[in-house]
Amino acid sequence: MPQPSAEQPQPEPAARARTVHEVTADQLPVHCPLPEESLWNAHPRVYIPLERPGERRICPYCGTAFVLKG
Repeated sequence: MPQPSAEQPQPEPAARARTVHEVTADQLPVHCPLPEESLWNAHPRVYIPLERPGERRICPYCGTAFVLKG
């Protein structure tokens, strides 16, 4: 199997291919993992800083994306 070159785009890891969660200002502050996620596979809670509508942030642990709806 040939090795990928630097010019070929690399696929994102599976952990980065997660769902995008749209949140509203009244849901702030938002954290990951979300309350509805299973506790057995949760990572440490991290707050996601969202300040401007349309802003997109990624959880550093699992790659879940969060977008502030405006």
